[in-house]
Amino acid sequence: KNLKNAKSSIYLLRLYIVSISKWLIKTKIKMKRVILESPYAGDVERNIKYARECLKDSLKRGEAPIASHLLYTQDGVLDDTIEEERMWGINAGLAWKEVTDLHVFYIDFGMSNGMKYASEYAKSQNIDTEYRTLY
Repeated sequence: KNLKNAKSSIYLLRLYIVSISKWLIKTKIKMKRVILESPYAGDVERNIKYARECLKDSLKRGEAPIASHLLYTQDGVLDDTIEEERMWGINAGLAWKEVTDLHVFYIDFGMSNGMKYASEYAKSQNIDTEYRTLY
């Protein structure tokens, strides 16, 4: 009897997953792909915390953000204090422009030089840009 109940539960779960999948396809739910910019250099600890809050804000808005300054500056990847590596990271983040829907700048702590560079780049590439604050 337990095996029959387990099989029945699995069957119902499969039906649920299939029906949700069909609904998602039918309603064409699409998250906006967002390049997320916020300060990194300077007060790095504060700026990492802030960038994580920005990611959460973007996700709450139904977006799919990429924050390359959090990704590429992890230990063992790139060193933001070495100008050449810093530019590799900035340019790698901007390479996402081919698939982005929006370039978002979180400006509660101002615009860093990297953010200014990215903003000029977004303008030159006609990428939709938005400036946001959390506080």
